[in-house]
Amino acid sequence: MSTAKHDGKVRGFQFSPWNLLLIVPLLVLVTPLFNMDGPRLFGMPFFYWFQFLMVGVGVLSTWIVYLMTRDKPTVDAPDKLSVEDLDEGDAR
Repeated sequence: MSTAKHDGKVRGFQFSPWNLLLIVPLLVLVTPLFNMDGPRLFGMPFFYWFQFLMVGVGVLSTWIVYLMTRDKPTVDAPDKLSVEDLDEGDAR
């Protein structure tokens, strides 16, 4: 999770409306929605071609969310700790 300072407090999760688009591919988990034989596409039952279609929808949804949120900063300020502060090998 990302952290960001907001009014001096550290916040763990930043909500973006674009993240809601990631719910769409999860519809493939609701099997009763597409558990049927017809309509057929090139002789393939709906049950199978819908799942193939949802793979493409999932990839497209993930790509769109990535493009829309990649420039959004995850932290307001860089971490002030250095590698030397985190080194536990040398007792001080």
